[in-house]
Amino acid sequence: MTNDPLLQPYRLKHLTLKNRLMISSHEPAYPEDGMPKERYRAYHAERARAGVALTMTAGSASVSRDSPPVFNNILAWKDEVVGWMKALTDECHDHGCAVMIQLSHLGRRTRWDKGDWLPVVSAGHEREVAHRAFPKMAEDWDIARIIEDYADAAERMQAAGLDGIELEAYGHLMEQFMSPLTNALDAPWGGDLDARLHFTMEVLRAIRARVGDDFIVGVRYSGDECLPGGNGPEEGMAVSHRLKDCGMVDFLNVVRGHIDTDPGLTDLIPVQGMRSAPHLDFAGRIRASTDFPTFHAAKIQDVATARHAIASGKLDMVGMTRAHMADPHIVAKIMRGEEERIRPCVGANYCLDRIYQGGMALCLHNPATGRELEQPHEVPAAAGERRVVIVGAGPAGLEAARVAAARGHEVIVHEAANDPGGQVRLTAQTPRRHEMIQLIQWRFEECTRMGVTFRFNSFADAETVAADAPDVVIVATGGLPHTEVLEKGNDLVVSAWDILSGDARPGSNVLIYDDAGDYPALQAAEAIAATGASVEVMTRDRAISPEVMAMSLTPSMRELQKQDVTFTVSWKLDAVHREGNALRATIGSDYGGVTRTREVDQVVVNHGTRPLDDLYFDLRPASSNLGEVDYEALIEGRPQAATRNPEGTYRLFRIGDAVAARNTHAAIYDALRLVKAI
Repeated sequence: MTNDPLLQPYRLKHLTLKNRLMISSHEPAYPEDGMPKERYRAYHAERARAGVALTMTAGSASVSRDSPPVFNNILAWKDEVVGWMKALTDECHDHGCAVMIQLSHLGRRTRWDKGDWLPVVSAGHEREVAHRAFPKMAEDWDIARIIEDYADAAERMQAAGLDGIELEAYGHLMEQFMSPLTNALDAPWGGDLDARLHFTMEVLRAIRARVGDDFIVGVRYSGDECLPGGNGPEEGMAVSHRLKDCGMVDFLNVVRGHIDTDPGLTDLIPVQGMRSAPHLDFAGRIRASTDFPTFHAAKIQDVATARHAIASGKLDMVGMTRAHMADPHIVAKIMRGEEERIRPCVGANYCLDRIYQGGMALCLHNPATGRELEQPHEVPAAAGERRVVIVGAGPAGLEAARVAAARGHEVIVHEAANDPGGQVRLTAQTPRRHEMIQLIQWRFEECTRMGVTFRFNSFADAETVAADAPDVVIVATGGLPHTEVLEKGNDLVVSAWDILSGDARPGSNVLIYDDAGDYPALQAAEAIAATGASVEVMTRDRAISPEVMAMSLTPSMRELQKQDVTFTVSWKLDAVHREGNALRATIGSDYGGVTRTREVDQVVVNHGTRPLDDLYFDLRPASSNLGEVDYEALIEGRPQAATRNPEGTYRLFRIGDAVAARNTHAAIYDALRLVKAI
């Protein structure tokens, strides 16, 4: 028995949900051939096993062939989906977790050159900025068949044994009918609010005719488009009451905003550096006005906020979706009284940003998410204890230490600085990216709890490591900025790290050459522009900051545009010359035949890092494997057995940027899949 508001059961129609935590509908892009196969099932089953009450699968499962998925969505228009969804549902039900699915027709929120190359269809001709496709205005026969497609898909989900469905409205075809900004149809499908809701009501009628009154049906919709000329909060409240009063809807899942542009999407689903739970009070007002079951999710990333949402009566079920990507065992840890051990979502949005670039969702913080078939969320104990010495306490080194300690090994970590963190500590100095430090804090606290020995201010050399008598040595020393990219003038530039660390003072007229496309250039630009300097960010790429990705780029762009920072694409920095107190930058192009110059007082180069690997090569001769990694064993999760030097006294590996410049997720993933088998 517990008085925790989050652990109270909730009765939704005939369904009793065992607590108030849910995973809201989202598409992690794990389907294979449009089907939720083993990887998809393992992802949801992991969270069901840990105690979440409701898992909402398949963001925007496609109900029609002319709604081709652009995020590798489930194809709910195929009969084949029934068997796969039944297997997923049955396994989640075995753990007492309810299962629903979100059904949708994307309307204009897709592309005509995907799937079967059918015309994109909407309630008007206006294209969506994000996907760029100009839609066909729906004819009566389009509307009729799509309504039937919704009903068919709902019937398939009922046959698969799901507990219910959710219809996705916001940004998709259903809202394209609802909104005066996108509905150009005549009556009965267009006109006043009731006419614009006619499509939604007809879909609901068709679904109810197929699945009956007992099957649970909800709608996820925007209560305020936050767009001039769109449905505002008054219209949103009217829609809320109409959905309740129609008698065909069992719950409301409320969002706020629009998703037709990258900034709009980011405001609706906030990322790192943006306010937490920004739409919770808004959803609470709809709950108070309608007195109807209300769900909501939008950057509710901590248990305290979720608990407040339920205790205050703002919500009936609270979604912690990205939080469950970071830690699938949130509910289990709450129930065990271990809230402080929950791996926090840091809002890096690596999950969603990857989806919108055509990849599958991965968590920056948790490399086992989406890899449940291959990687453990809870690391198993090793058969025997070894002494593992790790050099470097950045994200890779800390993850290696955490996993080794969880395996039961004795772990010693040497770190040259007086604090853990590596590059992440530098990244977190930018206020909007301060949440990144939780990547370090959580791992350090877990390591400390398990008895890892940390030796800070330790500039470990080969002699230092040998004195620890290790069985295994892992070099996680990271890298240092590489700026020697010019034909002439490499000595006249500074790195983005120099700016962020304060080792170089910002100039007043600055050229930033970004040849890596990741965060440091943006962070340096923000720091320099904040002093009032003139800043130009130049890249040889066709687009700015390609490694940052769309949603995470939004907060940076907002800040940099306010500071009047200039972005220049498709040009490259060739050389820098000193001319008096100024610098003359020579600008070239990969396209050839043109040269330009810029006169500035500072040039900043962002070109990634080069491995800090001297220690690794010093340690190689005394290692039994000479640093060799058996890639097949690594991928298959088997121990590393390569022996190239029988006289060696320890096995040697390096991970993260000590191998090559990559990102934080790669560094942590290196550590997990290597050390889990040691």
